[in-house]
This record gives sequence, structure tokens and C-alpha cells, in this order.
Amino acid sequence: MRFASLGSGSEGNALLVEAQSGTTTTRVLLDCGFSAKEVDRRLARLGLSVSSLDAILITHEHGDHIGSALTLARKWSIPLHTSWGTARAVGADEACIDLHVLWGDEAVAIGDLSVLPYTVPHDAREPLQFVFSDGASRLGVLTDVGTSTSHISSVLSGCDALMLECNHDVQMLAASRYPPSLKARIGGDHGHLNNDAAAEILASLDRSKLNHLVAAHLSQQNNLPELAKAAMAGVLGVAATEVVVASQDVGFDWLCL
Repeated sequence: MRFASLGSGSEGNALLVEAQSGTTTTRVLLDCGFSAKEVDRRLARLGLSVSSLDAILITHEHGDHIGSALTLARKWSIPLHTSWGTARAVGADEACIDLHVLWGDEAVAIGDLSVLPYTVPHDAREPLQFVFSDGASRLGVLTDVGTSTSHISSVLSGCDALMLECNHDVQMLAASRYPPSLKARIGGDHGHLNNDAAAEILASLDRSKLNHLVAAHLSQQNNLPELAKAAMAGVLGVAATEVVVASQDVGFDWLCL
């Protein structure tokens, strides 16, 4: 199994997850928060195209995650998997697409991948985050969440790779020009994780199998890659260079498990 990001942040999010078994390859896109043209351009950087996708999965209905998902699902006849709440919020339940409804903590098989959606606190209709497995390794994804829960720690413990939201630095957000209402939303229990909160989640996990850690969904206004890296590296007891940062412009290249 391997994974790569097309971009991560408030301007758009998309993560490729791929598994191979013998002669078969399964490739899914988690979130599709860019225009159709931009998704195609970013996939081309990895030598791929939209037609190579076996499924699109959506975490929730916010624009930086749903993007052109319905357009691509319709045009290329790609199955779209999401919660019922998200489907209703974006009109996927009435669109002419191959819609698959996901339920929290009920794993589904997509080709060579086992996909486990799990529930999280975020200001959306029915948000889900995901754990992917090819039977040998597990990739956990946690972006767009306001606070930790015991359920999150349980689901993400023992992963071989983890993509973890480090949205903002508390001091930078407080000093930003954002209006108080937006600051409250971002920093609230249904908003986004700050670096310290992300570090606390990481510290709560069984990290015995963890080989790759990616800091994701960084705010371009209210965080710095070096701050997110330092917070994660401090928990792991490694150099900051060992932590990958998913950037808004280029995401990150393939990481293999």
C-alpha cells in the first residue's frame, strides 16, 4: 500500500491511497477539494489520471473537501462513498452518480482495500474520517476535527502510517486578523486541531508500528511547517526532519508501507 497527497489545506484537500495484490491495483481518492481541471493536473504530476480512480471517498461537505467530487463521479462513472448526512448536504442523494452510503465503524471493501470510516466531532452534517488497510498495513487519516475522543485514539492506535491534522498554532491564531467568531469556530471543539492538541492525540496512541507521520491541513495564515514538525517530533523523540508536512501547493509524493 502507498499514499500521496495532491494538496492539503483550507484551499483544497485530496489524498490518493493505492493497494496492489498480484496483478490488480486499487486506487481511491479521499476528498476531492479542487476543481476538476486542477485534480487532473495534480494527478498528472504522479503520472495518473481521473480515469485511473476506482472510487472517491468524501469526509464531509465543506468546499475544500467536496470540490469537484460530484462532477468527476458523474463524468467518469466513479463510485462515490460518503455518509448519508454528507450526501444530503451536497445533493449527492439526488445526483446521477453511483452513490455508496458509509456508516461509522462499518468497514467496507473497495477492491484490494479495506476502508474503515469512523465518526469525529466537526462542524459538518455527518463527518467521517478513515483508516485504510491492505491486510498487512494500516494508514490512519485524521483531518478536520475539533477535539480528541477516546474513540479516535482507539481507532488510530497501531497504525503503520498516520496523516494527522495540525491546523494552527494557538498564539498565531489569537494574533491573527480573523474575526472573533472565526477564531472561536476554528479553535472550538468542532473546529480544527492546533499543534498541541494534535501532539496530545499522537501521544495517546500505540505508536509501536508507526513508520510514517504526516502533519496535514496546516493553515497558511495561522501555522508554520516548522512549528507543526516540532510538536510531532517532540512526541516521537525524533528529529523534526522525520515528520512529513502535506503542503497546500504540492501535497507530498508517494509514501510506501
